[in-house]
Formats: sequence, structure tokens, C-alpha cells
Amino acid sequence: MSSMTATRLKKHGLLLAGILMIATTLRVTFTGAAPLLDMIRETFGLTTAQTGILTTLPLLAFAVVSPLAAGIARRFGIERTLFAAMLIICAGIALRSAGNTALLYFGTAIIGCGIAIGNVLLPGLIKRDFPGHVARLTGAYSLTMGVAAAIGSMFVVPVAQHGYGWPGALLALMIFPAAALLVWLPQLSNHTSSTLSTSKALHNRGIWTSALAWQVTLFLGINSLIYYVVIGWLPSILISHGYSEAQAGSLHGLMQLATAIPGLLVGVILSRLKDQRGIAILMALLCAISAVGLLFMPDLASVWVVIFGFGSGATMILGLTFIGLRANSAHQAAALSGMAQCVGYLLAAFGPPLMGKVHDISGQWSLPLMGCALLACIMAVFGGFAGRDAEINPTRPHQSS
Repeated sequence: MSSMTATRLKKHGLLLAGILMIATTLRVTFTGAAPLLDMIRETFGLTTAQTGILTTLPLLAFAVVSPLAAGIARRFGIERTLFAAMLIICAGIALRSAGNTALLYFGTAIIGCGIAIGNVLLPGLIKRDFPGHVARLTGAYSLTMGVAAAIGSMFVVPVAQHGYGWPGALLALMIFPAAALLVWLPQLSNHTSSTLSTSKALHNRGIWTSALAWQVTLFLGINSLIYYVVIGWLPSILISHGYSEAQAGSLHGLMQLATAIPGLLVGVILSRLKDQRGIAILMALLCAISAVGLLFMPDLASVWVVIFGFGSGATMILGLTFIGLRANSAHQAAALSGMAQCVGYLLAAFGPPLMGKVHDISGQWSLPLMGCALLACIMAVFGGFAGRDAEINPTRPHQSS
């Protein structure tokens, strides 16, 4: 019995390590490019809006691929599908780093496809294998994502400036998916074709007609919209206020590190709360406050990026936790995750280029920042609805709770 227990603990330990290593890849391979956008823009002579497409392409890939991920996992197994996602990300990084304009865009889109699969499947995997620890483990992998993203944002500019250029700095980000591939290898032996659920009754119709599912979707989606606008343009905003590229990259990394901090706290707090409305509203409003602060008091940028990072990171953890808490099965969690990320990233995809275009027309960042503040207030409203203690009812699709 003791040897069986030890084997089980080892198996769960390897699975948890694999989940966390995949989590390191799901943000840094995308956001790590942001501190280099000005260098890339100068190299190819791109406009601000054209540069913003580099942020938009992965988001469009998220929107297109997210609804497909659960079905792919049902056919090939969640373990093999996640392994394939890491391979796709590696291929995208190689293409993006080739120093060619077309491959820069194509590789960026490929990376988005791989990230989308991981984003959708991890909540379902946690619901399946750790059903009693959804909030804590969601916090843990969100923490891991934030720390990895911070490390990436802080080291890409020094790597680029020390003789490797921006292509070498982007290529260096491959260390994250490569390490995840190695750690995930033992999970391939756990392949089962029905790893999430054999039932299709809980799929699209019941999710897409549920008011509660839409509330969770819009809460998470608006957060994605705001986050990717800020993550894409923060270095440019800071540089416009007199910060150097290195300083902007460091503050960009500080913000990502701040997104990791809630992973230490929010998961523990959520596990003790049956109703999460208050904390959802509060965290959303932190995002609004920080956007206003960046606009009117840019000299305190270090304060505002920490507040934004904390609020956005906590909101993301809340949204991902809502996917697990509001769903009543691993399959429904994957379906809800696909819906939330499809709609959310479709919204977010238009944010960076739109805000870049507004900047090109107005010559300043005030309107984009005020837009982010307004959206954060709307997000707080949806957080108030999504935070209710309720579940999506699979047998009555039109019922929201």
C-alpha cells in the first residue's frame, strides 16, 4: 500500500511539474516580444498600427483555435495535445526569429495557435485530476506564468543589446517550451482518447446559451482586452514619457512580475469563499485606477504598473477559477474555457491595433489609457455577476444558475 501511495504521489508530482512548466510557456513566448517592438519597428520601417498587428495575430489565433482545442483533446488525448502545443510554439519561435518580415508575422501567429491550446486545456486538466484544488492550482500556474513572463521581459532587451539583436533575443525564448517538452514527456504514456469526457451532451449549446457562461466569458474577455493593450504598448507609452528602452523593459517585466503575486494569495482566499463578487469587482477597479495613474502621473509608473499587474493578474486567476467553479465537469470546463477564450481573445485582438491607430491619429496615449479605464469599470460589473455562487446547468441550457 505504501509503495502504491508513493507511486501515486510521484505520478501527481510529475503531472503538477508538467503543468507548471507548460504554464511558463503560455505567456512569455508572446509578451516577451513587447519590449523589442520599437527595435522591430525601426528594422522594418513599420507604423505603430502595423507593429500592433504582432500583438493582434496571436489573439486572433487564440480566438480561432480555442473552440477547437477540447475536441482535439477528446480525439488524441489531452497529454498528446499539450505536447503538440509545445512543439507548435517552438516552431513558431524559430520562424519569428528568422529576421524576415513575412516569417515574423507568420511565426507569431503559429505561436498563438500553440498557446491557445494550452490556455484552453490546462483548466480542464486541473478540473479532471485535481478537482478539490481548482482555485489553489489555478493560482499556482498563474504565478508561474507571471514569473516566467517577468524574466522574459527583463532579459530580452539586454540580450538584444549585447550583440544578438532582436532576432537572437526572440530565439532565446525557446528555452521555455523546450524545457516544458522535456518535463511533459512522462505524461505521454497516460494518453487516453476520452481524457476529458466521453459525453458530448455538455458541449456548445448549453454553454453558449447560458447567461452565467457569458458573464464569465466577458469578465475574462475584457480583462484580456485591457491586458494585451497595456502589455503591447506599455514600453512605447513609457518611452514617450522619457524612459529609456532598458527602463521601459524593466518596468514591463515588473508589471508581469506583479501579475504573478496574486497567485500566492488569491487561490488561498478563493478556496475559502463561496461568493467571489466583492473580490472580482475590487480587482477590476484596480486596473482602472492604474490606467488613470499612468495617464496623469507617469513619473510614478513603477507604482501604476505594479497595481495594474496585481489587478490584472488577480482578475485572470478569478476568471480561470470561475471556469472551474461554474462548470460541473471537466468537459464542461474545457468547453467553457474554449468559449471564454474564443470570445475574449476575439475582443482583445482588436485592442492593440485600434489603440495604435488612435495613437497615430492623436499623437498621444491619453485616449487609449482612458479607454482601458472605462473598460475596467465595465469588467467590474460582469465580475459582480460571474462571482455568484452558481453552476451552469447542463440539462437546461437557458438557465444561468
